Amino acid sequence: MTRVLPVKPLTAQAFQPWGDVIEPGGAPDRIINDGRCGRFHDRARLDFGDGRAGISLFDAEERRLPLDIPLVERHPLGSQAFMPVSGARMLVVVADDEGGKPLTPNVFLSAPGQSVNILRGVWHGVLTPVGTGGATGQFVVVDRIGEGDNLEEHFFDLPWRVEVLPGGVIL
Repeated sequence: MTRVLPVKPLTAQAFQPWGDVIEPGGAPDRIINDGRCGRFHDRARLDFGDGRAGISLFDAEERRLPLDIPLVERHPLGSQAFMPVSGARMLVVVADDEGGKPLTPNVFLSAPGQSVNILRGVWHGVLTPVGTGGATGQFVVVDRIGEGDNLEEHFFDLPWRVEVLPGGVIL
């Protein structure tokens, strides 16, 4: 038996409790490079505790619906930002914590060009690119590099399932 989760569009307001949606919006905060570049400044609450920021590249396999979500993970020592470089959209799964365990997950679908920063200690699903036409989703990931165990996993007793995207789209 599985439990079905609704998927919501990814917006800064809806995602705010768990992290940041990183995207340009409105006029740039600054114009730089001799007036040829708009800078949208400081768009994520990065938090690395006693470590340092690291930039990694991920190649994640495309996922298709229906999609079971058997586990979530969290990083107690630092935030984690996912930025698609291949134009991939992604399902972003996040959950509130109660007593060290995740509650019912929330599922968001990113729009092309959106990135996310997941705050330190937030339960979240694994990297899940969708709609790539069978290609991998390539991502730049900014997260904490340092000593200590920065990964906790939680396997649900019953998996959660994502079946349909907003607007009834099935991939």
